[in-house]
Amino acid sequence: MQSVYVVEDDANIREIELFALKNSGYETKGFECAEDFFKCMQKEKPSLILLDIMLPDEDGISVLKKLRADPGCRSLPIIMVTAKTTEIDKVKGLDSGADDYITKPFGVMELISRIKALLRRTEPVEQEDSLMLGDIVLSKAKRSCKVSGTALELTYKEFELLYLLLQNAGLVQTRDMLMEKIWGTDFIGESRTLDVHIKTLRKKLGESGRHIKTVRNVGYLAE
Repeated sequence: MQSVYVVEDDANIREIELFALKNSGYETKGFECAEDFFKCMQKEKPSLILLDIMLPDEDGISVLKKLRADPGCRSLPIIMVTAKTTEIDKVKGLDSGADDYITKPFGVMELISRIKALLRRTEPVEQEDSLMLGDIVLSKAKRSCKVSGTALELTYKEFELLYLLLQNAGLVQTRDMLMEKIWGTDFIGESRTLDVHIKTLRKKLGESGRHIKTVRNVGYLAE
């Protein structure tokens, strides 16, 4: 059974999250502070962590950075939970290694949906050759893209960009993440390059281009 650790200092919110997760079939453990959380992590690691950004003893971003610095936690799925609504706080969490974020107040159904989506995307067995989203079908091995059964001609970068977005469907990909993964850390140029490729990609996809969403001041996601 998959397990979820909830790091949240607000007792009421923590209990609601734990209750919802248990009812959805997950094993759970709740922590009020970072200290108790790290003690438990030394004994056993969960399938996913729900991490509040505001904790009494340590900032959630600091906790996140420590986790990502640990080789055993680098690929551990982490969703940041924050009451802050500014884009910069969301970007900070994503840039520090969070896989997704959710802003308070949020609905229980949305929370469970995001957790399920992230766990699906991060399962080791999830190494499929073909990816599908709506009418879009991509084959990595054949380097092919079809929309409603019709083949599309994509450039190398367009294909890689679309494949990455579909591979992480439902999860926000920051501009920096996309630039690094598609163009590489040595790429010298304006991030406008990314916008141009997204625009061209949407045009080629036609009606299915609606699946590529812009997250203002953060990046893009496919859903």
